[in-house]
Amino acid sequence: MQKEGENIRNKGEVKERNMEKVQSAAGAGWVKLERITIDPEVMGGQPCIRGLRIPVSLIIKLIASGKRIEEIKEDYPELDEEDIKQSLEYAAWAVSEKVIPVTL
Repeated sequence: MQKEGENIRNKGEVKERNMEKVQSAAGAGWVKLERITIDPEVMGGQPCIRGLRIPVSLIIKLIASGKRIEEIKEDYPELDEEDIKQSLEYAAWAVSEKVIPVTL
């Protein structure tokens, strides 16, 4: 039986996976990002929220442009606060994992 938030389709191979565990940006341990899914057949494989066609990048852009969580929830009623929180956690993890060379 599939748990809530688990979006794995099994057609001989796993096509979609949840972000199982990533280290917290605060370094306080591990955080489970069960609401962030990656499926090559949904939004070109971009990380999305719960398999919906709402990419994490959209949430980050909305917050960066000054939208409050309450406004995002009004615009996207299928989302809740935990979806937005996990989007931010995923973004923090994603940028912390990249090495950007600096030339002097």
